[in-house]
Amino acid sequence: MPADRGATPGDGRSLWRAPAFPRYWTAATISSFGTALTAVALPVLVVDVLRASPVQLGVVNAAQFVPYAVLGLFAGVLVDRWRRRPVLVWASAGRAICLGVVPALWLLGVLRIWQVVVLLLFFGAFSVFGFAATQSLLPQIVPRPKVLAANAALDQSDAAAQTAGPALGGLLTGLLGAPVAIAVDAASYLLDAVLIGTLRVTEPARAAPGRRHLRREIAEGVRWTYRHPVLGPLAASTHVWFLANAAATTVLTLVALRGLGLSAVGFGVGLAVAGVAALIGATVAPRAGRRLGQGRVVTLGRAAYPVAWTVTALLPTGSGTSTAATIAALYLALAVHGFAGGLENANEMSYRQLVTPDRLLGRTNGTMRSANRTMGAIGALAGGALAAVAGTRVALFAAVGVFAAAFLVAAISPVRGAWHDGRPVDA
Repeated sequence: MPADRGATPGDGRSLWRAPAFPRYWTAATISSFGTALTAVALPVLVVDVLRASPVQLGVVNAAQFVPYAVLGLFAGVLVDRWRRRPVLVWASAGRAICLGVVPALWLLGVLRIWQVVVLLLFFGAFSVFGFAATQSLLPQIVPRPKVLAANAALDQSDAAAQTAGPALGGLLTGLLGAPVAIAVDAASYLLDAVLIGTLRVTEPARAAPGRRHLRREIAEGVRWTYRHPVLGPLAASTHVWFLANAAATTVLTLVALRGLGLSAVGFGVGLAVAGVAALIGATVAPRAGRRLGQGRVVTLGRAAYPVAWTVTALLPTGSGTSTAATIAALYLALAVHGFAGGLENANEMSYRQLVTPDRLLGRTNGTMRSANRTMGAIGALAGGALAAVAGTRVALFAAVGVFAAAFLVAAISPVRGAWHDGRPVDA
């Protein structure tokens, strides 16, 4: 461990002096609060309003991930070619339209499962470009030594949204219906687009236009991601984590709403508990990363997920099992999951952003998200199918095994000792 880690710049003391960061953070925070509402409203809409089967629930959860498999690598190339701020604006506007159609169809009385799936496919397509752009733009908004602190600040606001948003979403869903909460999320994306559209940021000049080779540029991004001694195993661990997480969260909806009989409010409170824990994790993430190294923090975080989901898998479900102790155990498991996510996410993201040259950042993020979300789609489908065939407990224990595999990949590879101090990398 380098002796000067504790003195590494990036503690966030002057982060808010960066001219564009406060507006960027505000846009992300507003969008996060809207997304937290939908995290409650969409499962309630699908399970309670549209009466989806476990397999249909898996398809709905997978739909927003599928576009990453189709468009992710392509989007990464384009984000490296284009200015990233306009991409963010159009991506947010597109997501607002996709979500806004859901309550409109519900008001007309014609909303069906297949329509939700189609709209989520389009939503995911806009998200492919949006996330590739936002992860690649941040190093242009704040100085590189402050990227970890900036990611942690974004994670803190996201965790705060996950804390208050689900509780509010549960209340809003219970009082006015799930479609209303989804409409609020659509409005948040519109506001996000307006704020990003007025952002003042100078982006570096991209490569001069000329003859472009799409496949060659995609291959360059893939090689950088998977041949890098740390990014390669980190990517593999993260891909496996997404497989497990999508399966587990798909089954969680069934366990909470049907197995334990939680109301929309109770389900929202559980997600809010996870949000509180994530906020705590994100708060300590920068200090932990500077003291231990980003890779070690990621590895420790991934050790916590199998524990949390083992507790969830062991919960008794069925008629009369929704006792205070059972619900408390579920909330505790969600808290462990949330804390681990808040702790590791900023460290993983900052390492990826710091170690990758700007000209490759869009492709690296696109490559990672393409594979991550593809695994998420597979995990959601597999979780729903396994729950339908073998029950929710078996499905959750299968997810526990995959979470353990994600931890082991990080633990036995150079990931566990990885650290970057924010110094520029060669272009």
